[in-house]
Amino acid sequence: MDAVFKLIESSGYVNLTLGDVAMLAIAGVLIYLAIAKEYEPLLLIPIGFGVLMANLPGANMGSHDDGLMHLIYTMGIKTELMPPIIFMGVGVLTDFRPLLGRPITFLLGAAAQFGIFGALLGAYYLLGFTPHEAAAIGIIGGADGPTSIFLATKMAPHLLGPIAVAAYSYMSLVPIIQPPIMRLLTTQAEREINMPQVRPVSKVAAVLFPILTGALAILAVPSAGPLLGMLMFGNLLRECGVTDRLKQTAGGTLINIVTIFLGLSVGGTMSAASFLTEKTLFILLLGLIAFILGTAAGILFAKFLNLFLGDKDKMNPCIGAAGVSAVPMSARVVQKFVSDSTAGRVNPLMNAMGPNVAGVIGSAVAAGALLALVGQPTELTQTLPVDPQAQAIPGDAQVHEAKAHHAASAPNSTPQTSVPPALPGIVLEQPTSDLDQTVSAEAQP
Repeated sequence: MDAVFKLIESSGYVNLTLGDVAMLAIAGVLIYLAIAKEYEPLLLIPIGFGVLMANLPGANMGSHDDGLMHLIYTMGIKTELMPPIIFMGVGVLTDFRPLLGRPITFLLGAAAQFGIFGALLGAYYLLGFTPHEAAAIGIIGGADGPTSIFLATKMAPHLLGPIAVAAYSYMSLVPIIQPPIMRLLTTQAEREINMPQVRPVSKVAAVLFPILTGALAILAVPSAGPLLGMLMFGNLLRECGVTDRLKQTAGGTLINIVTIFLGLSVGGTMSAASFLTEKTLFILLLGLIAFILGTAAGILFAKFLNLFLGDKDKMNPCIGAAGVSAVPMSARVVQKFVSDSTAGRVNPLMNAMGPNVAGVIGSAVAAGALLALVGQPTELTQTLPVDPQAQAIPGDAQVHEAKAHHAASAPNSTPQTSVPPALPGIVLEQPTSDLDQTVSAEAQP
């Protein structure tokens, strides 16, 4: 019977908390939305299942535990490996010809990044987030999941889960969020503007674009190199015409594999202690505001440019909404909205693809600019999110350093150890000796 009781006591059922139950419910909602509503299923299903596994007591399947998800998180996200690989696949799947055929739409993709900086300022000045947290939250406005994960990992890894969920959720809600904004900011006459089709683009231009754009943009914003470099490399594989096998791998098998592990490990960071907080609600709200501001900025900037364009060159302002980098969903939403508003007389799909793919470049450049302007936190803060109630003793390196200094000191002198401060979230155990007293006292933050 003792063995039976021991087995029952060690089971997850006995150790379930209300927080765990709430997170399991959230996991179920994410998976339901992905399957029933088809909201970004390729990402929300892995993220939802990662949340599920991370909140099963005793399974050690969270990214903050010592199991499989921790290994994937450490090797794939913390090292910044997986987001650039996904960008390489995005480059393979993206056709930049609509942008090259009408280069002015590049400005619309840049204008749509305004939401990033609007949310950043709101997070910092109004809600009290640190500059690094505010930068990581603001990038949600770029509507680019891999970029959000890339920047959150560098700037605020403890907010990675909420930021990733917000980014992919709002990407999937483009058909709900953007049409009311387009309806509010455009007139019927503006929706009726029928833009000519983009001009043809030569193969030479298509091949030179990723090479030149990658080099020039990375020289301007070096910190955007991992994302922009891999994006342009993937596009070069697409356009060069002599690397079909590499193109198929990067745009197919490889990006699918990385997407699976990225989603699972991001979901694995979402424990009850780190997700069920006031900050999560603020992040979801700021993400929505950033998305709305980005959509509105693209539309309004298109209207502004029309003031300087001739009648034959005027743009349908609705295509500015596609400047957020939710490719190709945002361009399709613009096409459907305009087509429905004009009884099918106007179909701006290819014109909307120009700012849409420009937004991919714009969000990567914005992420690099934030890294350059705000800077990365110190190395000591770039750690896996820690349970606030977790306890730990000083690290081995601290103990050995303190002991070595203690041995070298005179018997009657007070040891002057130089111990690095403990990492945030670590609580030290009570000291048990004079030496441990010194180590614990000097290791306190």
